[in-house]
Amino acid sequence: MNNFEFKNPTKIIFGKDTIEKLESEIPKEAKVLLLYGGGSIKKNGIYDQVKTALSNVDVVEFGGIPANPEYATLMDALQIIKEENITYLLAVGGGSVIDGTKFLSAAAVYTGDTPWDILTQNIRTEKGMPFGTVLTLPATGSEMNSGAVITRAETKEKLAMGGPGLFPQFSILDPQVITSIPRRQLANGLTDAFTHVLEQYMTYPIGASLQDHFAESILQTLIEVAPKVLKDPTDYQAASNFMWSCTMALNGLIQKGVPTDWAVHAIGHELTALFGIDHARTLAVIAPSHYKYNFEAKKDKLAQYAERVWNITEGSTDDKAYAAIERTVVFFHELGIDTKLSDYTEDYEGTAEKISKRFTDRGWLGLGEHQDLSPDKVEKIVKMAY
Repeated sequence: MNNFEFKNPTKIIFGKDTIEKLESEIPKEAKVLLLYGGGSIKKNGIYDQVKTALSNVDVVEFGGIPANPEYATLMDALQIIKEENITYLLAVGGGSVIDGTKFLSAAAVYTGDTPWDILTQNIRTEKGMPFGTVLTLPATGSEMNSGAVITRAETKEKLAMGGPGLFPQFSILDPQVITSIPRRQLANGLTDAFTHVLEQYMTYPIGASLQDHFAESILQTLIEVAPKVLKDPTDYQAASNFMWSCTMALNGLIQKGVPTDWAVHAIGHELTALFGIDHARTLAVIAPSHYKYNFEAKKDKLAQYAERVWNITEGSTDDKAYAAIERTVVFFHELGIDTKLSDYTEDYEGTAEKISKRFTDRGWLGLGEHQDLSPDKVEKIVKMAY
């Protein structure tokens, strides 16, 4: 196992009817900017719960943060932060709203002229404007980590940012919120969390037994609860396990002491930026091809995954490893997730070359756990995913 340091300062408040605890988590003297998305929280009752909990707090609202948090929209929110002398941010939403809030947390204290530089120049935020979250869509784990991904439509870019100053101070996780989430988004959440685990697990054996078992247990739980959640989102037990699995998949714990990949995300982000495909679905498009292309480097871990997660025990290491890839594709299909780029767009020709050029221009010359996935290899993986 590799050396590591681990600190996660986010306070988790988990369970039924926990939104009412908001009032005790936000400083009484704070001036709060309440951030949310397309307005679904006003239809499902979450908005009313939040407003009731904040009845004694000075609150300004900003809605309309899109599914891929858009830089131009966030710049409008940043203007409000400055004009209204906001001191605290509250994200009520899924990963996109929380990621957008993290950008605002960083941008609010950024002294440079162009906040986009935070992303293009990989500027780590050591201390941002404080914020909390009320999670409405389990998927990304953004409610308990310090990373974010922001989209800029005018340049068709989707870039990541982070830093120790971007952990939420608290996150409220009430599994009851999933009862109003459309099936498509539930499927996305399951796929997103599943792939988050794979990015931190599907590398090569390093003797980190506990970390492996942590990762495998999250995968097993997602597989177990997926049909229950999709069939009946009011099943509180299934909803609870789903929500906590999504958080645990990317709160930093399972990546400690082990090599991690993240090439699937790097490539998938480009598909979202270019075509607007749901983030989770881009991961399902790229992951199978990525594992097939890098089969020799990953087959030992793939075979372990086959045995421990899918109970595939027959055949050689190669047989089990390949079967695991195929079973993963079947799982995505069972969720209603297509796994080829051509399932989402007819304009896929030339995409591989375009992504390869972008990575070359950015100096992203060695992705993956071995940092040997060059842009020409990325090009081949994307073509395999057509």
